[in-house]
Amino acid sequence: MRWKENVLALTPYQPGKSIEAVKKQFQLERIVKLASNENPFGCSEQALSALQSYQSSLAIYPDGYATHLRETLAAFLQVDETEIILGNGSDNLIQIISRALLHRNASTIMATPTFSQYKHNALIEGAVIKEIPLVNGDHNLDAMLEAIDETTNVIWVCSPNNPTGTYIPENTLIPFLEKVPPHILVVLDEAYYEYVVAEDYYDAVGLTRKYENLIVLRTFSKIYGLAALRVGYGVANRSIIKALEPVREPFNVNSLGQLAASAAIKDQAFVEDCKVKNRHGLTQFFEFCEQHQLQYYPTQTNFILIDFNVDADEIFQYLQTKGYIVRSGKALGFPTAVRITVGSSEENEGVLKALSEFLEAN
Repeated sequence: MRWKENVLALTPYQPGKSIEAVKKQFQLERIVKLASNENPFGCSEQALSALQSYQSSLAIYPDGYATHLRETLAAFLQVDETEIILGNGSDNLIQIISRALLHRNASTIMATPTFSQYKHNALIEGAVIKEIPLVNGDHNLDAMLEAIDETTNVIWVCSPNNPTGTYIPENTLIPFLEKVPPHILVVLDEAYYEYVVAEDYYDAVGLTRKYENLIVLRTFSKIYGLAALRVGYGVANRSIIKALEPVREPFNVNSLGQLAASAAIKDQAFVEDCKVKNRHGLTQFFEFCEQHQLQYYPTQTNFILIDFNVDADEIFQYLQTKGYIVRSGKALGFPTAVRITVGSSEENEGVLKALSEFLEAN
């Protein structure tokens, strides 16, 4: 086989350990997964009711245009239907953008560490990758601007950033957008947008009205609690959407996902409740870090990256023995830190108790 050399050098995405695998390994009855930034409170009852009412045949393809979901999103976001693209999660949209714009003679710019799929897809397409180190957990937008050259086609901006949870304030983002040449696509990944409480955060969808080279990505996998159904969307000027649509594979959003997401977007009371509970949970982690004098990033998401100044895999393994799955920072570019999803109050208390025991023993 004449595989692409750059593909052969890649490793597949490594998801966190499954609950069943950890149960079996450590002979535990209860496992709490706090590794993948899922919503510990599940999804909206309205979304569940919509799924239970589904009566169409599973033998029929989904609506390829996702008409009802598209109309519902357009009304909620106050944009035109032609300014929306839908994906099998926002990961799928990252893949579509990469396929449409990246190639061997193109370059792309991103922060590091940031969400791994920007680089992964760029490598598949053979593009030149320019990684700009974070500064205190934040994007160095000035250095990203300096990295632009005549081959640059895409700039990836993750705000709030994964894995640090830090965000870009409006008075920093807008001057950056002003300086990016109009032929370069800026991808603003807002997977954790609904969790943000910062007062100086920006209206990303509104910015797409002014900056025609900006696309905003969001997902139903986080606060909406529909990760299993894989639904994401992008909002941009209709010329961008028109160019991307032919690259999108047919029927890329399944029927159940379309149905549940359409119901979930209408239940903003659920979203707000999860947002409030998440901030309460983060307070538990902040207080723990202050008590033990641990460094952490001031997150605007539903996870926190804490530096324990020891091998991250040690903490990862220890917590598994106590029934908690978190994310080792080694795979995220932070070898002495762990990323922990904010759970319910009870789950947070449990993992923090286990972490206290680890610290006392070390």
